[in-house]
Amino acid sequence: MRQIMTKRTLSPLEQVRRRSRVSLGAEVADKAAKAAGKAPVRRRLSADDERLLQQIMSVEQDFIDSPAFVEEGAEQKIYDEAPDIQKPDTSWYHPVMDDLSGTRNRTVKSAQQVILTGAEEKVLFHQFNYARFRIWTIQEEVWKTAARQPTPDQAQEILRWYRVADRIREQIAETNLALVLAMAKRTRMSEVDFADLVSEGNMALLRAVDKFDAGRGYKFSTYACRAILKAFSRQGMKLSKYRQRFPTDFDPKLERSNFLEIKRSSFEKDAAEEVKRIVIENRADLSDVERTVIEHRFGLETGELEKPMTLEQVGQIIGVTKERVRQIQNKAMEKIRLQLEAHFLGNREALEQQEAMEAGEGGNQNPKAMPREEVERFLQSLSMN
Repeated sequence: MRQIMTKRTLSPLEQVRRRSRVSLGAEVADKAAKAAGKAPVRRRLSADDERLLQQIMSVEQDFIDSPAFVEEGAEQKIYDEAPDIQKPDTSWYHPVMDDLSGTRNRTVKSAQQVILTGAEEKVLFHQFNYARFRIWTIQEEVWKTAARQPTPDQAQEILRWYRVADRIREQIAETNLALVLAMAKRTRMSEVDFADLVSEGNMALLRAVDKFDAGRGYKFSTYACRAILKAFSRQGMKLSKYRQRFPTDFDPKLERSNFLEIKRSSFEKDAAEEVKRIVIENRADLSDVERTVIEHRFGLETGELEKPMTLEQVGQIIGVTKERVRQIQNKAMEKIRLQLEAHFLGNREALEQQEAMEAGEGGNQNPKAMPREEVERFLQSLSMN
């Protein structure tokens, strides 16, 4: 019976693992050939390695220098004679990031915690920066040649040291992942999404690994905390500037059929509160009698237990007739209307009319101005709340 052969498609994770096994096997073969006194096997770079090599050679390698790098037997001292440093367990990190709602009971404390001492940090950063130093050294040798292209041996060395540096950089970053998460929870910003905050903190952590100088004697967490906080601050400022330029967000209320009624109700509430502030702070330059009439007529300072007074009741308090109280009220309402239109609604004509009245020149009534009854309705709405 004829069998149909199907080619299995490898997942991205399997592809990465396969490349790692091939690279590891090649390194073992090189070491075996070197131990036997033979020349190492010449291998052709894969397409991925070619792209990686071009990327590395396009920029001068940065590193934190140390006198130990130029000592005799530096590589053996920094790597072979260095103590083994425990690697962190990051199995907790992805579940935490996938579920930020806190519905799961799994926490960071349930995973194995690795806290490095100052001496262990110095070992790791020396190894990390020595690998970058070796890349820089080969780059300098290559760029002095006429072709400015690495030989096969130089290309293999660059890629080997790059993978060493990348592995140690990843180990340092994974050891301090909990630091990012803890600081993100401590400095929660209402305007910044928590996942975006953690992502920005992780990028800041990686940049801090690249820039940290362990030779100064400080703990890496001290340096990383400042870098992460600055990254959080930059993210908040960036979002704030974005919202200033694009202030409109989606509002479910806009989808309702009664949007105009809601908008008008909100405007009237704001206008009523502004009228109240105008009276209480006396922005309209009301006289004592005018303020007394307005406050008693609309119950601005009587509280919720007492009802606003009638024209006749207010007249008995200040000793004038009912009609005189009406005249005082109308004059005060006109001043309040001009103040409201000039400074709350931004009516330039009302502002000019208000300035003319203050100068004693009078002023013509603007036919497009807000009716005095509208201001009275705002005051009445305050008395009913």
